[in-house]
Amino acid sequence: MFTTVTIPAAPTFLSSMASLKSSLASSSVNGISGRSGEVHVIVGPMFAGKTTALLRRIKLEDDSGRSVAMVKSSKDTRYAVDSVVSHDGVKFPCWALPNLTSFRHKFGVDAYDELDVIGIDEAQFFEDLYDFCCDAADKDGKTIIVAGLDGDFMRRSFGSVLDIIPLADTVTKLTARCELCGKRAFFTLRKTEETQTELVAGSDVYMPVCRQHYVDGQAVIEAARGIIQSQKVPNDNHMKAKQVSTF
Repeated sequence: MFTTVTIPAAPTFLSSMASLKSSLASSSVNGISGRSGEVHVIVGPMFAGKTTALLRRIKLEDDSGRSVAMVKSSKDTRYAVDSVVSHDGVKFPCWALPNLTSFRHKFGVDAYDELDVIGIDEAQFFEDLYDFCCDAADKDGKTIIVAGLDGDFMRRSFGSVLDIIPLADTVTKLTARCELCGKRAFFTLRKTEETQTELVAGSDVYMPVCRQHYVDGQAVIEAARGIIQSQKVPNDNHMKAKQVSTF
């Protein structure tokens, strides 16, 4: 036979919790905590409309009278150096930076303090994304709208985009249209033999695909890489033999 025994909560703990709640309520009423920031994340494969969604949101914020600024990675020079440009040609002026830590200094401390909204495009390229979003939203009261790839061409986590999901107020997962069958595309297929994670390019190198065509496409590409590698070895050996014969 089991007996349930209720252990009373420690009075000290309850007192501390009551004091904490009172302090937090007082801070909010008196405005001590300042503005409350937000983090909104837009992810998906390439050609899913992430930049378009980001620009639409930034324009709405701008039209409503809020102070906005846009940042993108300086690695992305596909369409313009000083603008965020969607695949369909919509653009917005931006700061192209190698990291987010430098944004406040580049933008100007006073001007930064007056900012309401910061848009970040190609977020996967910023290693300091998590720290920046934490500070900007939690400490500075900014609304941060982030757009980036959640996965690379191997369907692995790309950069720090997924790291900021726990910080986010909202997360929007967009899809594209499979270039091969027209179904919803969740993945990005690289059509070339390069294997490095970061390779900034457009439709000449990447295409959005559904799960089936991603799997099929990877098999074809791996087979092609194997053929290319097998052709390189004889050529390399031939060159070495040619070099030896010249002595």
